[in-house]
Amino acid sequence: MRARYGLPLTLTALGAACVGYSTLIEPRSFRLRRVTVPVLPPGMQPLRALQISDVHMVSGQRKKQRWLRSLAGLRPDFVINTGDNLSDPEAVPEVLDALGPLMDFPGAYVFGSNDYYGPKLRNPARYLIEKASGRHGLNGNAPAVGAVHNPWEGLRDAFDAAGWVGLSNTRGRLKLEGGQEIALTGLDDPHIKRDRYSAVIGGPERDADLALALVHAPYLRSLDAFSADGYPLILAGHTHGGQLCVPFYGALVTNCDLDTDRVKGLSSHLAGGNRSYLHVSAGCGANRYTPVRFACPPEATLLTLTARD
Repeated sequence: MRARYGLPLTLTALGAACVGYSTLIEPRSFRLRRVTVPVLPPGMQPLRALQISDVHMVSGQRKKQRWLRSLAGLRPDFVINTGDNLSDPEAVPEVLDALGPLMDFPGAYVFGSNDYYGPKLRNPARYLIEKASGRHGLNGNAPAVGAVHNPWEGLRDAFDAAGWVGLSNTRGRLKLEGGQEIALTGLDDPHIKRDRYSAVIGGPERDADLALALVHAPYLRSLDAFSADGYPLILAGHTHGGQLCVPFYGALVTNCDLDTDRVKGLSSHLAGGNRSYLHVSAGCGANRYTPVRFACPPEATLLTLTARD
């Protein structure tokens, strides 16, 4: 009896444990990633930027809300929000409550597809199928016919009222408490083909202390354009770090055309003879219909920007 049923029962128990861990434990195991990026002019004092991304708030996610509020205790010099704040049209007040303490700091934001449209129930295996067929995340997709409108305007109005700079296919500036100025350029979400690089072409403004580029989904066309124009640092989200990863191997998909080696964390991107630093946040949430994570904990990132050698 043991020989016949022992292994299947063990595998069943192991599978159940993995499902429980990936749905109940890891999605609530919030982490802070810390990275250092040498992008400031020589001799300039370090700056600390807090990047939050892919909150995907669902009404009632109290632990996530408490954790986000606690990040204000880091006292960053400025905050960058790289989109997908919503996964529930009723959650706008809870997003604003969770981010409220962070909105006391200078900040900037771009939106992602899930800010504009409610998520749809889909088979998550389709990502693996599309990847195997060579169609995965090739160019992004226009919004589906009948997509549910999310009340993103309320987010925009509150962010703007707090002084955060909206960067949907436009440029902006942040002036920090220490007097430093940051020139910002952002794109609307390439994942739903709202990006218009022609509206911001021309490279970074050179009279600022630092130039940053922001985009929600790190599609190669956006990264190539930013790097070719000479931006020293690009910040993005969208990938969820792969969301379901294989231990000691990593991500299987990125949900865009970025390679899996750069699905999260700090890397570099080369285009037009220029090299940029690229930081992709694994984000701190997930689509409400696939609320799982495995070997990829939810995160925010504190980037310490230091002087170049």
